[in-house]
Amino acid sequence: MNQTLCIMGLGYIGLPTASLLASKGLRVHGVDVSARVVETISAGHIHIREPALDILVKSAVQSGRLTAHTEPTAADIFILAVPTPFKDGFEPDLRYVEEATRAIAPCLAAGNLVILESTSPVGTSEKVAAWISEARPDLVVPRRGIQEIEAPESIHVAHCPERVLPGQIIRELVDNDRIVGGVDEASTIAAADFYRQFVAGEVLETDSRTAELAKLTENTFRDVNIALANELSQVCDHLGVDVWDLVQLANRHPRVNVLRPGPGVGGHCIAVDPWFIVHSAPEQARLIRLAREVNSGKPEQVMAKVRAKAARFQSPTIACLGLAYKPDIDDLRESPALHISERLASEGVGRVLAVEPHIESLPAALKEAGVGLCGLDEALAEADIVLGLVAHRGFRKVSRQLLQEKIVIDTCGIWR
Repeated sequence: MNQTLCIMGLGYIGLPTASLLASKGLRVHGVDVSARVVETISAGHIHIREPALDILVKSAVQSGRLTAHTEPTAADIFILAVPTPFKDGFEPDLRYVEEATRAIAPCLAAGNLVILESTSPVGTSEKVAAWISEARPDLVVPRRGIQEIEAPESIHVAHCPERVLPGQIIRELVDNDRIVGGVDEASTIAAADFYRQFVAGEVLETDSRTAELAKLTENTFRDVNIALANELSQVCDHLGVDVWDLVQLANRHPRVNVLRPGPGVGGHCIAVDPWFIVHSAPEQARLIRLAREVNSGKPEQVMAKVRAKAARFQSPTIACLGLAYKPDIDDLRESPALHISERLASEGVGRVLAVEPHIESLPAALKEAGVGLCGLDEALAEADIVLGLVAHRGFRKVSRQLLQEKIVIDTCGIWR
């Protein structure tokens, strides 16, 4: 591979992708709006936790194949790996995608390939093409449903959604199947040819709208199934049934796989992506909306349990075990555990001690609320109430005898 690559966004997806492709021999120009991130990567270090990423980045930077900058440059291929959050009212916020697109527009040349990897609402790839066309009328930009005759001034625009698991990103970038959809057929072919150079899994070709909806569907499937588990936990509370026993027994049926309930749903995908479908088709996505509401309401139910137990004490100490959105990672984005810890402290329910072994300091909002960050042993020694929020491996080793002396609220089955 002798292509040059410009990656916009050096976060949880952009940096692993950039370093992996640099290790395959591409020259990668990484771009991030944060000068701190650029400085960190330029020094051969990483700003996020991911197994093997530090070694990969250090090697790529030392070889000169990966460089980090705050501005894009000319390249053969451009990958957009920027956030796609939502605004108030759960309206998709595409400003980062638009800003990245307009930033690369002056650098584009005939024959270039632009790939949107950010999980996006249906039709976003077409918007990327439209923004490029507006900024660069000298280029022939693909349009949906119109098969242009390939011209010397043509560029290609496609969507290839990331679908990796934090903690396994480097391996899954190579091994997972990938869905590639172009705004037109020529863009699909160009993007598929690129990914087949380093993806060991199957590269599946479709159009950009189907590719966009496929990724949203994957995460929505998870959200709906988690909502069933979380709703069953409420049913069990109402009926006096142990939810962990229930799930274990129900799953003995060969065609049943109920997921484990938790304190809510977090992360940059599952807690966000279903709203993209709801916004695009509100009348048709009623079940999806309801599942989102069930999962979004779970933190409040957890806090109600804690408030009820805390009322027994004059000034209780609450040990909140875990702040990440899932076990054994450092990612706090959209984390229900973080939200619960902050609310308990800000409402004065008790003194809140957070235990999160994968971070070195608390986010500013938690500090301002009065949450303290401490080690597991210290938190357990001082706690009146132990609130299990994230099933980190280290938490499973806690002495059952020690827990018998505490009020324990286990929201995610750490000790089951």
